[in-house]
Amino acid sequence: METTQAVLTAESLRYRYGETVALDGVDLRVDPGECVALLGPNGAGKSTLVMLAVGLLAPQQGTVRILGGDPRRAKTRRHLGVAQQTLGFPSTLTVSELVGGAAVRGGLRAAAAGPVLAELGLTELARRRASKLSGGQKQRVQLAMALVTDPALLVLDEPTVGLDTQARRHFWQILAQRRAQGTAVLVTTHLIEESGTVADRVVVLDRGRILADAPPQELVSRLPDRTVTVRTALDPDGLERLPGVLRVGRERDLVTIQTRSPEQLLRLLLEQDPELSELRVQDVGLAEAVVALTDHREPSENPREGRAA
Repeated sequence: METTQAVLTAESLRYRYGETVALDGVDLRVDPGECVALLGPNGAGKSTLVMLAVGLLAPQQGTVRILGGDPRRAKTRRHLGVAQQTLGFPSTLTVSELVGGAAVRGGLRAAAAGPVLAELGLTELARRRASKLSGGQKQRVQLAMALVTDPALLVLDEPTVGLDTQARRHFWQILAQRRAQGTAVLVTTHLIEESGTVADRVVVLDRGRILADAPPQELVSRLPDRTVTVRTALDPDGLERLPGVLRVGRERDLVTIQTRSPEQLLRLLLEQDPELSELRVQDVGLAEAVVALTDHREPSENPREGRAA
Protein backbone atom coordinates (compact mmCIF):
# COMPACT_ATOMS: atom_id res chain seq x y z
CA MET A 1 0.00 0.00 0.00
CA GLU A 2 1.44 3.37 -1.03
CA THR A 3 2.00 5.86 1.81
CA THR A 4 1.41 9.56 1.17
CA GLN A 5 4.50 11.66 1.76
CA ALA A 6 4.04 14.18 4.55
CA VAL A 7 4.37 17.83 3.62
CA LEU A 8 5.79 18.80 7.02
CA THR A 9 7.58 16.41 9.34
CA ALA A 10 9.15 17.44 12.65
CA GLU A 11 10.79 14.83 14.85
CA SER A 12 12.18 15.25 18.38
CA LEU A 13 12.67 19.00 17.93
CA ARG A 14 14.44 20.75 20.79
CA TYR A 15 15.40 24.39 20.97
CA ARG A 16 16.61 26.62 23.82
CA TYR A 17 17.10 30.34 24.33
CA GLY A 18 19.83 30.29 26.95
CA GLU A 19 18.34 28.52 29.95
CA THR A 20 14.79 28.73 28.61
CA VAL A 21 13.45 25.69 26.80
CA ALA A 22 11.32 26.77 23.83
CA LEU A 23 10.76 23.30 22.35
CA ASP A 24 11.22 20.06 24.27
CA GLY A 25 10.94 17.03 22.00
CA VAL A 26 8.20 18.11 19.57
CA ASP A 27 6.89 15.74 16.90
CA LEU A 28 4.51 17.04 14.24
CA ARG A 29 3.24 15.86 10.87
CA VAL A 30 1.08 17.71 8.35
CA ASP A 31 -0.20 15.84 5.31
CA PRO A 32 -1.27 17.14 1.86
CA GLY A 33 -4.57 19.03 1.98
CA GLU A 34 -4.63 19.05 5.77
CA CYS A 35 -5.21 22.17 7.90
CA VAL A 36 -3.55 22.13 11.31
CA ALA A 37 -4.09 24.90 13.86
CA LEU A 38 -1.17 25.46 16.23
CA LEU A 39 -2.55 26.91 19.47
CA GLY A 40 -1.21 27.78 22.89
CA PRO A 41 -0.46 30.69 25.23
CA ASN A 42 2.23 33.29 24.64
CA GLY A 43 5.65 31.76 25.21
CA ALA A 44 4.42 28.26 24.39
CA GLY A 45 6.96 27.75 21.59
CA LYS A 46 4.67 28.29 18.60
CA SER A 47 6.80 30.91 16.86
CA THR A 48 9.97 28.90 17.42
CA LEU A 49 8.35 25.85 15.83
CA VAL A 50 7.16 27.90 12.85
CA MET A 51 10.58 29.50 12.36
CA LEU A 52 12.15 26.05 12.30
CA ALA A 53 9.53 24.83 9.81
CA VAL A 54 10.22 27.69 7.36
CA GLY A 55 13.99 27.54 7.71
CA LEU A 56 14.59 30.73 9.69
CA LEU A 57 16.13 28.70 12.53
CA ALA A 58 18.24 25.54 12.53
CA PRO A 59 17.23 22.77 14.95
CA GLN A 60 19.55 22.35 17.91
CA GLN A 61 18.30 18.79 18.21
CA GLY A 62 15.93 16.78 16.03
CA THR A 63 14.90 17.27 12.41
CA VAL A 64 12.36 19.21 10.39
CA ARG A 65 11.60 18.48 6.75
CA ILE A 66 9.38 19.91 4.02
CA LEU A 67 8.58 17.17 1.48
CA GLY A 68 11.68 15.42 2.76
CA GLY A 69 13.96 18.43 2.22
CA ASP A 70 15.73 20.84 4.58
CA PRO A 71 13.69 24.10 4.77
CA ARG A 72 16.91 26.10 5.05
CA ARG A 73 17.75 25.22 1.43
CA ALA A 74 16.42 27.52 -1.30
CA LYS A 75 15.16 24.55 -3.34
CA THR A 76 13.01 23.38 -0.42
CA ARG A 77 11.75 26.85 0.49
CA ARG A 78 10.09 27.07 -2.92
CA HIS A 79 7.56 24.58 -1.56
CA LEU A 80 6.64 27.08 1.19
CA GLY A 81 4.21 29.97 1.23
CA VAL A 82 4.31 32.21 4.31
CA ALA A 83 1.92 35.00 5.32
CA GLN A 84 2.96 36.84 8.49
CA GLN A 85 0.84 39.34 10.39
CA THR A 86 3.76 41.73 10.89
CA LEU A 87 5.10 41.73 7.33
CA GLY A 88 5.48 45.23 5.90
CA PHE A 89 5.39 46.25 2.24
CA PRO A 90 7.62 48.77 0.45
CA SER A 91 5.15 51.64 0.12
CA THR A 92 6.15 52.57 -3.44
CA LEU A 93 5.52 49.14 -4.97
CA THR A 94 2.19 48.24 -6.56
CA VAL A 95 0.16 45.14 -5.80
CA SER A 96 1.20 43.63 -9.13
CA GLU A 97 4.87 44.29 -8.39
CA LEU A 98 4.63 42.78 -4.93
CA VAL A 99 3.00 39.57 -6.08
CA GLY A 100 5.11 39.40 -9.26
CA GLY A 101 8.25 39.80 -7.16
CA ALA A 102 7.19 36.92 -4.94
CA ALA A 103 6.72 34.81 -8.07
CA VAL A 104 10.20 35.64 -9.36
CA ARG A 105 11.78 34.82 -5.99
CA GLY A 106 10.04 31.46 -6.21
CA GLY A 107 11.56 30.71 -9.61
CA LEU A 108 8.58 31.73 -11.74
CA ARG A 109 7.90 34.56 -14.15
CA ALA A 110 6.29 37.74 -12.85
CA ALA A 111 3.30 37.00 -15.11
CA ALA A 112 2.36 34.19 -12.71
CA ALA A 113 0.89 36.92 -10.51
CA GLY A 114 -2.09 37.45 -12.84
CA PRO A 115 -4.10 34.29 -12.04
CA VAL A 116 -3.53 34.64 -8.30
CA LEU A 117 -4.61 38.29 -8.32
CA ALA A 118 -7.81 37.19 -10.03
CA GLU A 119 -8.29 34.32 -7.55
CA LEU A 120 -8.16 36.74 -4.62
CA GLY A 121 -10.16 39.53 -6.26
CA LEU A 122 -7.16 41.85 -6.53
CA THR A 123 -7.06 42.42 -10.29
CA GLU A 124 -8.62 45.88 -10.02
CA LEU A 125 -6.02 46.80 -7.40
CA ALA A 126 -3.04 45.56 -9.43
CA ARG A 127 -1.68 49.09 -10.03
CA ARG A 128 -2.43 50.44 -6.56
CA ARG A 129 0.59 51.19 -4.40
CA ALA A 130 1.00 49.42 -1.08
CA SER A 131 0.70 52.71 0.82
CA LYS A 132 -2.87 53.08 -0.46
CA LEU A 133 -4.11 49.67 0.64
CA SER A 134 -6.52 49.07 3.51
CA GLY A 135 -5.75 46.51 6.19
CA GLY A 136 -7.98 43.89 4.61
CA GLN A 137 -6.47 44.49 1.18
CA LYS A 138 -2.97 44.04 2.61
CA GLN A 139 -4.07 40.72 4.08
CA ARG A 140 -5.21 39.56 0.64
CA VAL A 141 -1.98 40.75 -0.97
CA GLN A 142 0.03 38.79 1.60
CA LEU A 143 -1.98 35.68 0.82
CA ALA A 144 -1.47 36.22 -2.92
CA MET A 145 2.30 36.51 -2.38
CA ALA A 146 2.23 33.26 -0.40
CA LEU A 147 0.09 31.39 -2.95
CA VAL A 148 1.68 32.58 -6.20
CA THR A 149 4.27 29.77 -6.22
CA ASP A 150 1.58 27.12 -5.58
CA PRO A 151 3.20 26.01 -2.30
CA ALA A 152 2.93 22.55 -0.81
CA LEU A 153 2.74 24.11 2.67
CA LEU A 154 1.08 27.42 3.49
CA VAL A 155 2.08 28.88 6.87
CA LEU A 156 -0.28 31.54 8.22
CA ASP A 157 0.18 33.83 11.24
CA GLU A 158 -3.06 35.47 12.47
CA PRO A 159 -4.39 35.43 8.89
CA THR A 160 -7.84 36.95 9.47
CA VAL A 161 -7.13 39.59 12.12
CA GLY A 162 -8.74 42.84 10.99
CA LEU A 163 -11.02 41.20 8.42
CA ASP A 164 -14.79 41.50 8.59
CA THR A 165 -17.04 38.45 8.62
CA GLN A 166 -17.56 38.33 4.85
CA ALA A 167 -13.85 38.75 4.13
CA ARG A 168 -13.02 35.96 6.58
CA ARG A 169 -15.49 33.65 4.93
CA HIS A 170 -14.02 34.40 1.51
CA PHE A 171 -10.49 33.89 2.85
CA TRP A 172 -11.23 30.38 4.11
CA GLN A 173 -13.17 29.51 0.94
CA ILE A 174 -10.07 30.26 -1.11
CA LEU A 175 -7.96 28.10 1.17
CA ALA A 176 -10.52 25.28 1.00
CA GLN A 177 -10.11 25.27 -2.78
CA ARG A 178 -6.32 25.18 -2.45
CA ARG A 179 -6.52 22.41 0.12
CA ALA A 180 -8.68 20.38 -2.25
CA GLN A 181 -5.76 20.60 -4.67
CA GLY A 182 -3.35 19.28 -2.04
CA THR A 183 -1.98 22.39 -0.32
CA ALA A 184 -1.35 21.82 3.39
CA VAL A 185 -1.99 24.65 5.87
CA LEU A 186 -0.36 25.37 9.23
CA VAL A 187 -2.03 28.28 11.02
CA THR A 188 -1.22 30.03 14.29
CA THR A 189 -3.90 32.30 15.69
CA HIS A 190 -5.48 33.68 18.85
CA LEU A 191 -8.93 33.37 17.22
CA ILE A 192 -9.36 29.91 18.68
CA GLU A 193 -13.01 29.32 17.89
CA GLU A 194 -12.50 30.34 14.25
CA SER A 195 -9.59 27.95 13.89
CA GLY A 196 -11.77 25.16 15.23
CA THR A 197 -14.23 25.61 12.36
CA VAL A 198 -11.58 25.23 9.63
CA ALA A 199 -8.86 22.98 11.06
CA ASP A 200 -8.76 19.21 10.66
CA ARG A 201 -6.52 18.98 13.72
CA VAL A 202 -5.65 21.22 16.62
CA VAL A 203 -2.18 20.99 18.15
CA VAL A 204 -1.96 22.56 21.62
CA LEU A 205 1.57 23.57 22.57
CA ASP A 206 2.60 24.78 26.01
CA ARG A 207 6.06 25.34 27.47
CA GLY A 208 7.63 23.61 24.50
CA ARG A 209 5.61 20.41 24.63
CA ILE A 210 2.58 19.21 22.71
CA LEU A 211 -0.27 18.63 25.16
CA ALA A 212 -2.87 17.58 22.59
CA ASP A 213 -3.07 16.74 18.90
CA ALA A 214 -6.62 15.90 17.87
CA PRO A 215 -9.63 17.07 15.85
CA PRO A 216 -11.29 20.12 17.45
CA GLN A 217 -14.48 18.22 18.25
CA GLU A 218 -12.51 15.58 20.14
CA LEU A 219 -10.78 18.18 22.31
CA VAL A 220 -14.11 19.79 23.17
CA SER A 221 -15.72 16.43 23.94
CA ARG A 222 -13.07 15.69 26.57
CA LEU A 223 -14.52 18.42 28.78
CA PRO A 224 -17.72 17.63 30.68
CA ASP A 225 -18.27 21.34 31.38
CA ARG A 226 -21.35 23.23 30.23
CA THR A 227 -22.07 26.94 30.13
CA VAL A 228 -25.41 28.15 31.50
CA THR A 229 -26.52 31.62 30.38
CA VAL A 230 -29.41 33.25 32.20
CA ARG A 231 -31.01 36.57 33.08
CA THR A 232 -31.43 36.51 36.87
CA ALA A 233 -31.65 38.79 39.89
CA LEU A 234 -29.37 36.47 41.87
CA ASP A 235 -26.08 37.91 43.08
CA PRO A 236 -23.00 36.64 41.12
CA ASP A 237 -21.06 36.13 44.37
CA GLY A 238 -23.80 33.85 45.61
CA LEU A 239 -23.87 31.97 42.32
CA GLU A 240 -20.15 31.20 42.64
CA ARG A 241 -20.86 29.37 45.90
CA LEU A 242 -23.43 27.01 44.37
CA PRO A 243 -22.36 23.34 44.08
CA GLY A 244 -20.63 22.43 40.84
CA VAL A 245 -20.02 26.01 39.69
CA LEU A 246 -16.57 26.54 38.20
CA ARG A 247 -16.74 30.23 37.30
CA VAL A 248 -19.27 33.04 36.85
CA GLY A 249 -19.09 35.86 34.32
CA ARG A 250 -21.24 38.37 32.52
CA GLU A 251 -22.22 38.88 28.89
CA ARG A 252 -23.86 42.33 28.83
CA ASP A 253 -26.89 41.96 31.10
CA LEU A 254 -26.79 38.15 31.19
CA VAL A 255 -24.93 35.93 33.65
CA THR A 256 -22.80 33.06 32.37
CA ILE A 257 -22.05 30.12 34.65
CA GLN A 258 -19.63 27.34 33.83
CA THR A 259 -20.49 24.07 35.53
CA ARG A 260 -19.96 20.34 35.35
CA SER A 261 -23.38 19.66 36.91
CA PRO A 262 -25.86 21.55 34.72
CA GLU A 263 -28.93 19.61 35.85
CA GLN A 264 -28.26 20.27 39.54
CA LEU A 265 -27.48 23.92 38.82
CA LEU A 266 -30.71 24.43 36.88
CA ARG A 267 -32.77 23.04 39.76
CA LEU A 268 -31.06 25.39 42.24
CA LEU A 269 -31.45 28.41 39.96
CA LEU A 270 -35.18 27.80 39.49
CA GLU A 271 -35.67 27.26 43.23
CA GLN A 272 -33.91 30.52 44.13
CA ASP A 273 -35.23 32.65 41.27
CA PRO A 274 -38.49 31.39 39.71
CA GLU A 275 -38.63 34.58 37.61
CA LEU A 276 -35.34 33.94 35.77
CA SER A 277 -35.49 34.12 31.98
CA GLU A 278 -33.49 33.63 28.77
CA LEU A 279 -32.07 30.38 30.10
CA ARG A 280 -29.61 28.63 27.78
CA VAL A 281 -27.29 25.63 28.22
CA GLN A 282 -24.37 25.19 25.84
CA ASP A 283 -21.38 22.91 25.50
CA VAL A 284 -18.03 24.57 26.07
CA GLY A 285 -16.11 25.73 23.01
CA LEU A 286 -12.63 25.04 21.76
CA ALA A 287 -11.24 28.09 23.58
CA GLU A 288 -12.33 26.66 26.93
CA ALA A 289 -10.83 23.29 26.01
CA VAL A 290 -7.46 24.90 25.21
CA VAL A 291 -7.54 26.91 28.44
CA ALA A 292 -8.33 23.77 30.42
CA LEU A 293 -5.18 22.17 29.01
CA THR A 294 -2.87 25.10 29.65
CA ASP A 295 -4.10 27.45 32.38
CA HIS A 296 -2.63 25.40 35.25
CA ARG A 297 0.88 26.13 34.02
CA GLU A 298 2.92 29.15 34.99
CA PRO A 299 3.78 31.52 32.10
CA SER A 300 7.39 31.90 31.00
CA GLU A 301 9.32 34.56 32.89
CA ASN A 302 11.94 34.93 30.18
CA PRO A 303 11.16 38.03 28.06
CA ARG A 304 12.99 36.68 25.04
CA GLU A 305 10.92 33.49 25.11
CA GLY A 306 7.75 35.57 25.20
CA ARG A 307 8.82 37.32 21.99
CA ALA A 308 10.42 34.48 20.07
CA ALA A 309 8.41 31.45 20.96
